[in-house]
Formats: sequence, C-alpha cells, structure tokens
Amino acid sequence: MVVDLPPDMDPDARTELLGREKAYAQGWMRSGQWKSIWRCAGEYANLSIFEVEGNAQLHEILSGLPLFPYMTMQVTPLCKHPSDIN
Repeated sequence: MVVDLPPDMDPDARTELLGREKAYAQGWMRSGQWKSIWRCAGEYANLSIFEVEGNAQLHEILSGLPLFPYMTMQVTPLCKHPSDIN
C-alpha cells in the first residue's frame, strides 16, 4: 500500500484522517484478520499480511480504510507452501 496524501491537505483534516486510519486498522488487527503490517523503509508505504475468508472480505477491509482514496495497492494472494514446517 502506497499512500499519497495531497501536500496541501488541511493539517487538522490530515490528523483526523490518520487517527481514523489507525483505529480502523488496529480493529482489524485485533480481530486477527490483519496479521501484520510492515513499514517500507524510506517510503510512505507498507506491506501488510491478511488472513481472510476470501476476496470479498479483503475488498471490504481495504476499501473501508479511511486512506483508501489516497492509496495505490498491489494485492498478491498467498497460500501455504507444502514444504512449510510451521
């Protein structure tokens, strides 16, 4: 997920938006469906791991992000490798 907020965004609106984003994301993390989030060093971007019931649920989570209108995303579906011992 790459975030591109308008440089001229009102500072108070930006603060409020980022607060809503954090609360929304942490709610999904507490549910266990947003497994982890990693900052991409040197970028306003992250790599996130989700464990969801299917594409529709992932779309629901992602499109519900308050920052969604300002994001570019690339989704790569993963499945467990048969050689994984975990």
